[in-house]
Amino acid sequence: MVDWSPIAKVYDPLKAGSIDGTDVEPHDRAVWRAMSSEYKPNKGVVGDPLLTLFVSRLNPLTTEEKLYQTFSKYGDIQRLRLVRDTVTGFSKRYAFIEYKEERAVVRARRDANKLLVDQHEVFVDFEQERTLKGWIPRRLGGGQGGKKESGQLRFGGRDRPFRKPINLGVGQEWGGGGRERDRLGLRDTEDRDRHRDAEWGSRGRRDDRDRGRERQDRRHGERSRYRDRR
Repeated sequence: MVDWSPIAKVYDPLKAGSIDGTDVEPHDRAVWRAMSSEYKPNKGVVGDPLLTLFVSRLNPLTTEEKLYQTFSKYGDIQRLRLVRDTVTGFSKRYAFIEYKEERAVVRARRDANKLLVDQHEVFVDFEQERTLKGWIPRRLGGGQGGKKESGQLRFGGRDRPFRKPINLGVGQEWGGGGRERDRLGLRDTEDRDRHRDAEWGSRGRRDDRDRGRERQDRRHGERSRYRDRR
């Protein structure tokens, strides 16, 4: 069976550029750039990636103090880093928050997504850079999500999950470029059809037998009434 998932388990720039992950050719130059890029996670980043959340779409004026105040209610925070421009010091409108416990990460991801912080609806998800194999960041043409106005939407993440393809590939893993029906799915359909045909066939035979008995009963009744009249 095709192992379909709306969330990418491995990052593939070509699939990420496709709404259902079945494109066989890049549809914009940024996808080409991402496909030809080799990205290695920043070794200078510290902390446990499995306990770290990515928070984006922040108000440019939101501070570290405000983020700490907002996200500490979900659990004890180990580290918080609001990413800023190294030259200007201005916020780049995203941050990374590491918690001390896994349950705090899960709770914050569930409850803080789309939360209003300084009049901005924020996006919250697990960190991808060190946890999703093959990850390519937005600046290299990859990433996830995006705005329609940019013309560079990326799918397979929480913000824009893949849509299920109308037809999944025959004998291929989902997203491999095939668009024919899956063999097992086809067999299941055929089995259901055969079962349905057999069921209706048996019903039809039962109906024929019942109608035959009714005709016999009517003929018997007519003969009895004829004998009575004589």
